[in-house]
Amino acid sequence: MQFDWARFRRTKGAVKLHLVLDHDGYLPCYGVITEGNIHDVKVAWRIPFPAGTVVVDDRGYNDYRLFAYWTASGVFFVTRMKDNAQFEVVEEHAVPQNRNILKDQTIRLTGIGAEAKCPHLLRRVEALREDTGETLVFLTNHHGLGASTVAAIYKERWQVELFFKALKQNLKIKTFVGTSANAVKIQIWTALIAMLLLRYLQLISRFGWSLSNLVALLRMNLFTHRDLRAWLNEPFAAPPDPQTYPQAALAFD
Repeated sequence: MQFDWARFRRTKGAVKLHLVLDHDGYLPCYGVITEGNIHDVKVAWRIPFPAGTVVVDDRGYNDYRLFAYWTASGVFFVTRMKDNAQFEVVEEHAVPQNRNILKDQTIRLTGIGAEAKCPHLLRRVEALREDTGETLVFLTNHHGLGASTVAAIYKERWQVELFFKALKQNLKIKTFVGTSANAVKIQIWTALIAMLLLRYLQLISRFGWSLSNLVALLRMNLFTHRDLRAWLNEPFAAPPDPQTYPQAALAFD
């Protein structure tokens, strides 16, 4: 097996990139690379979220002890509630009219050991997904937000999927140049750094680049001697006269 340092199955190796995406610009602000069999929750305990952060995650991070730790640390979360979660309703809240919110409840977790793991009162929000008719159930420890805002916050989690899709399509990390731990990690970190630089170039450009077009044209112009900022704003302008940028003479002994 090539990735013997990252055993996943008998004949396969795998690595996992645990990434925190900042809502401001949808850019990564924290990352950890582990073997593929490391559970997401184990890494989540290590992430130093500052108080006041709103963490949006999927059901893979459902861990009542983790929820209790975040709540005690002043960190908020919004996630999907597991279908088999047991709870009792402490209070029913009024839901907004003409919205897709079906229920807004303050709950206490029950079930075997659940209340001991997370003794805090939580909030359960049911929302109707209008395009499919599916009922989505959200769980949060934030009691100050509107129910519609809770649903809207979770919807932003889709940006994580879009980020990974863009990373894989444009920066080619589905296959690796080397198979050692160092080689794989270098390739992943390099791709993430490149993504940050590309997003910055999009930000400073007046042209309105899509990420895929920017990557494609940068590859075509890697050995073109042009001012990068000028090229970003006018990529199809005629290149400058080479004499404008004279090269230094080389001297050989």
